Amino acid sequence: MSLQSTDQIADLITRIRNAVMVGKTEILVPTSKLKVAVVEILAKNGYLASCEVIDGEPRGMLHVVINQPGTVPAINEITKVSKPGRRVYTAADQIPTVKSGRGMVVISTSKGLMTGREAKKNRLGGEILVKVW
Repeated sequence: MSLQSTDQIADLITRIRNAVMVGKTEILVPTSKLKVAVVEILAKNGYLASCEVIDGEPRGMLHVVINQPGTVPAINEITKVSKPGRRVYTAADQIPTVKSGRGMVVISTSKGLMTGREAKKNRLGGEILVKVW
């Protein structure tokens, strides 16, 4: 079985979405710098409980805890906005709000990955990667 995926973020988002739907509390995914950055942003904003990189050969794994056992997951819906066939870019003053501010978007800017609020504050636009609420 190959661990290679054409769209790493879409694979990560799908694994998280599927785990939430069936009631799993944690998942293991092959690691990459981009996946770690996205998961850390989601954990920092309270959508995931925690994340940890497990070193291994030939490739490490990313252990993502979605929620603690016995608690309700914070993620209701998580989607990939920009896809390989259709990239979605936005200017700093046109960054979308999700569910009237209850959700968030993760944006890839020239200064790295950040939430939509941080990008607006720093006056940075970029590619919208993930929408979550």
